[in-house]
Amino acid sequence: MPVPVPETSPSPSPNPLDAALPRSVQLSAAWSWRLLLIAAATAAGLWLLAFFKVIAVSVTVALLLSVLLAPVARWLRRRVRFSRVAASATSVVGLLVVVGGLLTLAGSSIANGFADLADQASAGIDTLVSWLSTGPLQISAEQIEVYRDQISTSVSDNASSLLSGALSVTTTLGHVGAGALITLFCTLFFLIDGRQIWSWLIGLLPKSARERTHEAGRRGLVALGAYTRTQILVALVDAVGIGIGAAILQVPLALPLATLVFLGSFIPIVGALVSGSVAVLVALVAHGPVIALAMFAVVLLVQQIEGHLLQPLLMGHAVSLHPVAVLLAVAAGTLAAGIVGALFAVPIAAVVNTVLLYLNGHDKYPELGTDPFVPTRSVA
Repeated sequence: MPVPVPETSPSPSPNPLDAALPRSVQLSAAWSWRLLLIAAATAAGLWLLAFFKVIAVSVTVALLLSVLLAPVARWLRRRVRFSRVAASATSVVGLLVVVGGLLTLAGSSIANGFADLADQASAGIDTLVSWLSTGPLQISAEQIEVYRDQISTSVSDNASSLLSGALSVTTTLGHVGAGALITLFCTLFFLIDGRQIWSWLIGLLPKSARERTHEAGRRGLVALGAYTRTQILVALVDAVGIGIGAAILQVPLALPLATLVFLGSFIPIVGALVSGSVAVLVALVAHGPVIALAMFAVVLLVQQIEGHLLQPLLMGHAVSLHPVAVLLAVAAGTLAAGIVGALFAVPIAAVVNTVLLYLNGHDKYPELGTDPFVPTRSVA
């Protein structure tokens, strides 16, 4: 008895147009439409982030703060025997007390210093006007008065624009206040229920992807913590170095300048340049070009120590990113989201780099081992 041969569906006939095209063109076309879809999805994601920027920035800052405060909360639970809620709340309150104390300590110096700087700047403008009339340019007092009148007229003519700018600043301050509340709220609950929140998110994925995503996320969190702690150390070194240099040179606003350098150092490349330029300008207004050159030398020395010693030894080990990658990340973040993008570009790049390396078989933190994913009851 003959064995029946199963019928097979005929293979589709090749498209004559595809057969006529070179293989390279076919591959280019296949890659092109896929890349266009990826670009469209990325653009849609960026648009959503921009639309919800207050929430996105607040949650990101809360994640950074929770990474910093997690060891403190863990120590309070283990050593002081606090409950999870008490340890988390104590950590957040302690952070607020430290930040508030620093701001209070520097507040009077900053306010008085900027008042003195305004007087010095006014005197510097008078000196500049005198030099313009008696120096090599020989600009008459009448011409200078005409220029002043033109500036006053321009300001009065654009009063409506200035008013709208002030209103936008008020709106921005309102957003900052709302973002600060969201940040504190999220930080507290990330410390209390971070594991449960993460388990819920991972539980939304297919079962086959949960374990690897869970392990990749753990390593990304470690990379984020390493970046944050290292950046604080680098910023502190910059602030102390430039602050001591300004104090030795008797440049006014030494403490506010150190505070500005500390905050500016969190923005790679751009922040150090801007804060250092402000220090040099203050020295120029207060003491003239000689002290300004000396202040410039101090800033340059501190930046060289940071760029050639601290960054390669500390930051390079923390994030494993090449300086070119850091530069491109900061540039892309600035173009996409301005100062906020520049601030978060490097930590995001560090986390993405760590996660992608793990998913491709290169574990940066093998000492972490494995941590079995246990979904929450709501996910299960």
